[in-house]
Amino acid sequence: MPGRCILPFLAMLCAPAVAAPLVVDEVAPGVYVHHGAHVGIDDPARGDSANIGFVVGERCVAVIDTGGSRRTGTALRATIAATTQRPICYVINTHAHFDHVLGNAAFVAEGTEFVGHVQLAAALDASRGYFAERFAAELDGPPGDVVPPTVLVDGTTSLDLGNRKLVLRAVAEAHTGADLTVYDTRTRTLWSGDLVFIERLPVLDGSLRGWLAWIDAPPAHPIERVVPGHGPVAAPWPAALDAERAYLSALLDETREAVREGRFLEDVAAEAREHPPAGWLLTEPHARNASKAFREVEWE
Repeated sequence: MPGRCILPFLAMLCAPAVAAPLVVDEVAPGVYVHHGAHVGIDDPARGDSANIGFVVGERCVAVIDTGGSRRTGTALRATIAATTQRPICYVINTHAHFDHVLGNAAFVAEGTEFVGHVQLAAALDASRGYFAERFAAELDGPPGDVVPPTVLVDGTTSLDLGNRKLVLRAVAEAHTGADLTVYDTRTRTLWSGDLVFIERLPVLDGSLRGWLAWIDAPPAHPIERVVPGHGPVAAPWPAALDAERAYLSALLDETREAVREGRFLEDVAAEAREHPPAGWLLTEPHARNASKAFREVEWE
């Protein structure tokens, strides 16, 4: 990898406690990614459990996802300041899950636009109560601190960072109903958000068929590497999709067979809970995935 930056410890002896330094890998020139930990939603470290990072242009910086807590977002912002003096002009959220958006509050500043899928604002509004109940410590403030997008993407939009163009593409319902990809044209790097899981079991909150359709669709641009939502900070394309495609395809096939056999949703979910798929970390969501898939294909 081209390089690695470590945020230096800057706190004075009598200063308040600060967020732990973030390590970022420069996976391509000007493209920096912090590796989120493989931990579940009930783990105390959940605020730093997604891949997040930033892209540096000649004019300004775009942040892509901010982590699962204000603390993580604050640490990422400090890492950016230690890497470049260019201002942050965009904060882009790839979807509405807590581990990608709860750090947004750390980036509120004049001149910074928050960018997301056309359905992202509605998805965040629907989650405010859940965030307030489950993630009060990570929010470190009122639910209003879940910062919504100020720029909505419906279709495709380009952002200019200064001699560096990012292409943002709103995805039809797949992992969630508000997925957004970010493509850096200079380095042919795709930020997929949670449309790509590696090592950790995929989580289905949108459409199984839609997710597989996205995986199998020809890419709109040549891709050299993908930054997944979870897993290594970067992986070769399209090989990065292989394990996820196999899991989701098997889930669809097995669910259709269960429906044809007249089995009940509760039984399908119980079997999935008892027999998690091999080769994945954090397999607890498999039963929920099976339930979601069953409801989707039950009447097809």
